[in-house]
Amino acid sequence: MKTFIKNIGQLATLASSKKGARKKEDMSNLAIIENGAILMKNGLIEAIGTTQELQSQYMNELKDALIFNANGKLVTPGLVDPHTHIAYGGSREQEFDLRLRGASYMDIMNAGGGIHATMRMTREATEDELVAQTAKRLDGFAKHGVTTVEGKSGYGMDLETELKQLRVMKRLQQSHALDIVPTFMGAHAVPKEYKGREDEFVDIIIRDMLPKVAQEKLAEFNDVFCEKDVYTPQQAERILEAGKKLGLVPKIHADEIVSYGGAELAAKVGAISAEHLLKVSDEGIRQMAEKNVIACLLPATALFLREEAAPGRKLIDEGVAVAISTDCNPGSSPTVSMPLVMNLACISMRLTPAEALTAATYNAAYAINRQEFIGSLEVGKKADVVLWDVASYEELQYLFGVNHVKSVWKSGKKIV
Repeated sequence: MKTFIKNIGQLATLASSKKGARKKEDMSNLAIIENGAILMKNGLIEAIGTTQELQSQYMNELKDALIFNANGKLVTPGLVDPHTHIAYGGSREQEFDLRLRGASYMDIMNAGGGIHATMRMTREATEDELVAQTAKRLDGFAKHGVTTVEGKSGYGMDLETELKQLRVMKRLQQSHALDIVPTFMGAHAVPKEYKGREDEFVDIIIRDMLPKVAQEKLAEFNDVFCEKDVYTPQQAERILEAGKKLGLVPKIHADEIVSYGGAELAAKVGAISAEHLLKVSDEGIRQMAEKNVIACLLPATALFLREEAAPGRKLIDEGVAVAISTDCNPGSSPTVSMPLVMNLACISMRLTPAEALTAATYNAAYAINRQEFIGSLEVGKKADVVLWDVASYEELQYLFGVNHVKSVWKSGKKIV
């Protein structure tokens, strides 16, 4: 099957000859083609250029292609969400009211709510129930222009439920249109029964959980919540180094509540990314830039928790590659809207419209090691394409809080 999209006003390809996630001024290079066109074939990008060039060069091939007229609108790569917690049971809308009445995130969690509440509901749900709930969220992502989603476990904190979450994502990878990239996060919180005995639970993760995840090839990454009253940097390092020995690439929830050395640990263990970073230190920023750790920033989470957003502008100016994500989860960011996240990256973190688009595509692909296949529109890459009902990328970020998606193609197949 061949598909041809023509008369694209701005075709933001984000193509680049450079290797590595984009930093500093490179984050503003969208490699735009005016009056562009894309030819998709067998799930990949066959050709890209101006409408005139492709119509002339591929005249014969276009005779039996599906042809879409973009009518001067914007086209970008499919959005990439590099940090979500999509496979969970239940909901926590009652905690929203509690927070508005003054309860903090850690107050709620320490009282048995928060992650612990979702843990109970996820343990109780069957695998089929979790598949159905998660598929609905993935449908929502697709409608908002997302074509690839990273998903973490972490709402089980026992071997059986952690494996159940990862198996849910494996099933959906096979049955859903979107690509799902799995991350093991058994160290998302400390189970209540192990409070005061955290090192014992760390031992269980290392001895029992990680080997089983690796044996079944259920995850590519290993994440840990390194935070005061959760896991110390020393405990987090043990878990991440144990995962590395089993072939799992480190990620880390770092410096969200307080400055706790998480960014520095990400640099030390060679993590592909450090997430959150609301309270990142200057030294942590320096080390992340030096070690090429990607900063995965979550502005919707900061907004929902009514916290000051991560210092996105500073991170970019100091040479850290920045990606952005919804952090879709039931407690602190119940959204699937990457367009809103791009808007918030501009408004609350002072990214430019071009930087926000790069952070949601090119750099996000690097944050989940998918840069060879997605994140930019280049010949040979997956035909993951979004047509927006706006004329430019500037307009996409300017008209905030609106879903401007008109059409989405995943691997060359129109899914929205």
